[in-house]
Amino acid sequence: MPDPWKRRLFSILSFVLLTFLFVSLDLVPSLAKAESAHLVTDVDGRTAMNASQGLSTNGSPFSTVVSSKEALLQGYGVEKRDTPYTGDTFYKGDGYVSFFYDYDSNSGKSDGTATFKINVPTAGLYRLSLGYYIPAGTGSKDTSIEVNGTMTENITLAAPPKGTSVNEKMITKIMLNAGTNELTFSRGWGYYGIEYVKVEFANLPAAISKIEAEEGAITGEVNIEATDTGYSGTGYAAIKGTGSLTLAYNAASSGLYNLAIGYSSPTGDKKTHLVVNGQTSEISLPATASYTEVAGGKLMLNSGNNTIQFNVDSDRYHIDYVKLSAVSLPKLHQIEKKPVNPNATAETKALMSYLVDSYGSHILSGQHTLEDAQWIEDHTGKYPAILSTDMMDYSPSRVEHGATSTEVEKAIQWAKEGGIVTFAWHWNAPKGLHDIPGKEWWRGFYTDATTFDVQYALNHPESEEYQLILRDIDAIAAQLKRLQDAHVPVLWRPLHEAEGKWFWWGAQGPESAKQLYRIMYDRLTHYHHLNNLIWVWNSESPDWYPGDDVVDIVSVDIYNQAANYNPSIGKYDSLVNLVQDKKLVGLSENGPIGDPELLQAYSAHWLFFTTWTGDFVRNGQYNSLDHLIKVFNSDYVITRDELPQDLFTSSKNEAE
Repeated sequence: MPDPWKRRLFSILSFVLLTFLFVSLDLVPSLAKAESAHLVTDVDGRTAMNASQGLSTNGSPFSTVVSSKEALLQGYGVEKRDTPYTGDTFYKGDGYVSFFYDYDSNSGKSDGTATFKINVPTAGLYRLSLGYYIPAGTGSKDTSIEVNGTMTENITLAAPPKGTSVNEKMITKIMLNAGTNELTFSRGWGYYGIEYVKVEFANLPAAISKIEAEEGAITGEVNIEATDTGYSGTGYAAIKGTGSLTLAYNAASSGLYNLAIGYSSPTGDKKTHLVVNGQTSEISLPATASYTEVAGGKLMLNSGNNTIQFNVDSDRYHIDYVKLSAVSLPKLHQIEKKPVNPNATAETKALMSYLVDSYGSHILSGQHTLEDAQWIEDHTGKYPAILSTDMMDYSPSRVEHGATSTEVEKAIQWAKEGGIVTFAWHWNAPKGLHDIPGKEWWRGFYTDATTFDVQYALNHPESEEYQLILRDIDAIAAQLKRLQDAHVPVLWRPLHEAEGKWFWWGAQGPESAKQLYRIMYDRLTHYHHLNNLIWVWNSESPDWYPGDDVVDIVSVDIYNQAANYNPSIGKYDSLVNLVQDKKLVGLSENGPIGDPELLQAYSAHWLFFTTWTGDFVRNGQYNSLDHLIKVFNSDYVITRDELPQDLFTSSKNEAE
């Protein structure tokens, strides 16, 4: 060993022996007590708190106070004072940040702010209290708070008790990051001063099932209110525009948890974006004037501290509480292999049987348009198992304008090459096309591009409108017959996204959409004897569901934010509950593709995904190329080359 290393080793051993001696003699009490205070020391010698404990060095809940003397001031009018406001005789404090001024918009400066830097040992939910000064007899005042650059809320500072001019009040809860945070105050209304800010770790709820909304941190146009009736606890979060509600939960162990949301939504169906530990998903909140509960799917939680955040763009609804419970082992799906059409062709029965066998153990890959399916193969080395295409240009009102299509030929060739085929139908309205700029004839499937009234047509079977509906269905039947003659079974998804009402077939509400679907089923199955169809319904809403007797697969379309590869477990569970786990569940349109590992971890047993066309697959933002390569080469994801070669012909794939 070289001499320098010998000297270094001797120095280290000497330091260790001396430290041991000092500690044993209680000459370094802070070191002697470090273990009981749950402290760890990093490589630079800095002492940090165990992140799983909101504790100070003496083991009590963490708390810190920052005085006005440490505040950073910017802008017009704001200053530090230690004398009372003119005419006040009660103030005896040590000083405050003064907001005793009227803003001059001609000053060339922004309105004044005071920023307090707060250091906390661990990220989480904290209680924020203010020590403030309001001259006696002048009433309450308002202040505004930003936390780390994000507007949190406007706060009313209640008038101090009679005969005094200072008060301390816990005004809100805030989410803080580990380390340094900035709390910035700006004058809302009235004259007042801030003496200090106090931040205390908010004890997380134990691993209990229910967290009230009023226990959370709010931002933007979200308020805690208590004017309704029927809510639980002491209030609810009234969401009135852009903002957020953040709740903290202390999970006993890491794993999957069921989520339920107590809410009311008196102004109609709403959607909220739920962010759990950084992962975003969308939750549907059906309309309800009274407070009720809806399943929110499953969450993957960490052991200990977790954050659950509702993010809102503009909708109005109330969040009352959330309930969490550990997920038990999933039950095996009990789904019949028989299509709803008892006269289904042998190929259709074989495909249905294969789909049921795959469900829960793998996910089938799918892609809209043959051109994008080819792009997938060019860049990942794999073709998707499912080609999704459209009967759109076979619609008679499009043909009348010169539209042509070769999608049936493409589908037949895809099936010959071993793939599965699914068709949607962007059904151009039978008549009443506006055909004006912005509402051209080729946009005739949109509600705003036609005057066609589906409810009138269904209510008047003798009308021209009703007969045109049958004419159009018959035209599509001719194309589906070509596929049947070629022995190609089809996952048939008509009237998609009806509940959105942006397509004319959903514009008049659920009853007309369900009636139209059942007319189509009857016409294609019993009149045209099309037995090569596996019927796919496309909605998660119970109000829109046409019935078990005419549906083989339920599905939904989900477009998460770019590069958000979450498993969309909330939507999946919603569909499973819709059909009581008696039907297959598919993802019929998507932007970002769920990460295969997350799909398995969450038991999000989507039968298939079907990525939409163009930028959703090609631009690298919604799905990065690395992600696509990972997905299409995952053992969990079935690609076309992995489908059985005798998929449509082998008797082993037919239902018994």
